[in-house]
Amino acid sequence: MSFMDLRQWIGLLEKEGELRRIGALVDWDRELGAITRRVLEKKGPALLFENIKGYRTGRCTKLLASGLGSLPRLALALGFPKDVPNRDLVQHVTTKNRETIPPRIVATGPVKDVVVPRDAVDQTELPVPKWHFREGGRYIHTFSGIVTRDPDTRVMNVGIYRGMIGRKDTTPFLLIKGGQHWGQHFLKYAARGEPMPVACVIGWDPIMPFLAGSPIPAGVCEWDVMGAYRGEPVELVRCETVDLDVPAGAEIVVEGVISDDPATYETEGPFGEFTGYVSDIPTPRPTMRITCLTHRRDPIFRGCLEGTLPGSYSENSVMSSVQRAAIAWNILTAAGIPGIRDVFVPPITNGVNIVVQIKKAYQGQPKQIAAALWGNSAAQFRYKHVTVVEEDIDPSSYEQVDWAFAHRVNAGEGGLIVFPGIFGSPIDPSTPLADRDVAQLGTGLWNRVLIDATRSWKFERRPEWGGERFPPTVRPAPEDEARVRERWTELGLGDL
Repeated sequence: MSFMDLRQWIGLLEKEGELRRIGALVDWDRELGAITRRVLEKKGPALLFENIKGYRTGRCTKLLASGLGSLPRLALALGFPKDVPNRDLVQHVTTKNRETIPPRIVATGPVKDVVVPRDAVDQTELPVPKWHFREGGRYIHTFSGIVTRDPDTRVMNVGIYRGMIGRKDTTPFLLIKGGQHWGQHFLKYAARGEPMPVACVIGWDPIMPFLAGSPIPAGVCEWDVMGAYRGEPVELVRCETVDLDVPAGAEIVVEGVISDDPATYETEGPFGEFTGYVSDIPTPRPTMRITCLTHRRDPIFRGCLEGTLPGSYSENSVMSSVQRAAIAWNILTAAGIPGIRDVFVPPITNGVNIVVQIKKAYQGQPKQIAAALWGNSAAQFRYKHVTVVEEDIDPSSYEQVDWAFAHRVNAGEGGLIVFPGIFGSPIDPSTPLADRDVAQLGTGLWNRVLIDATRSWKFERRPEWGGERFPPTVRPAPEDEARVRERWTELGLGDL
């Protein structure tokens, strides 16, 4: 599958019946976000807003939301039919995350159609929504690819981080110095006494947010991995004012620098986060000073309504259900843990909860799985609660996992393990504010939990149980089941 720019992606969504154009006048202030939320609740299509209040003319007049807001649309973005099983997507991502094709630098591209110098930059010329009535402002970066470069290795990183409009040419970000790759870059620039160059890519191939929102291993550039997914090099162009490279076919690129000088910080937050809660209180945070803005002619803004609620999955939820499972699978494989059969991330949890299915080889195996996941940087905001089940339990079935939890977990005998005070999410509302103080701690602190829902090997095998450690289930004998299947129609049950 070749690379698509945002317009080709919109065309594919429309062809597949996965896009709705909104021609009615919509207010960017809260109404646009409320519409997007209701469509998510209805399991509806992607939305292209074409008539936004105050933006019927001007620099940018359209906004795409919910492009990856369902598993079928994510399947399309990855080059699969819409009805592909979730496990097939996870296996594909597990493989592709380990492959790379280096990008190719080109002289120019559509993103250079219009170049706006620093003194002419005004972010409010873009139809940036105030997504939710409790948020602290207009969040311009909810689905942007945020590009930075390691000053030592020169390897670029592409991530997704939240950023809101401060002044017309400034953007305060939630920048976590510990754990996140751009935070590590930021610390290196701060040690040198230099501001960190940043480029924010708004609108391009859907593979960009899918991979930018995932913790690809440090030292591996997301542009390289994107090339592997598409089977060809990413075409990048040089930025105008910073030493970074961005997709030639992007809609909008915002260039700038972020300093660690607290005098440059601006207030950011609160924000409707992926947890489904409004997170944080207004806090001074590192702030990007914009040095240039480039865009295509008639650019299309790309944003994401964040926040997952029961029955209302955000784009982040859909991506996490596949990507966070694949990343965990690769972590466990790299750790040399045998017997991994499947990994499932419930979309409602965005990867905070994860279920690993194994063919059990030894008693301590579930603890080893939890230790491998919790010791990896990918666990910064994810893998808080790890459940391990055996191969007779479908990890994607809440009913089956809950049955295993009820009858295979003994909390006083190692079935429930709490690992306190480890690095974790600074936006988890269940965590005391003192443990979310990024300025003091460098990150958030979590108490992580392992639920070992496998059958304990501390029990002796018993002959009356067929040589097993657990008693047999109440399922009928295979020969009885076969006899019933043969007589099913005779019994008058053929319609069931």
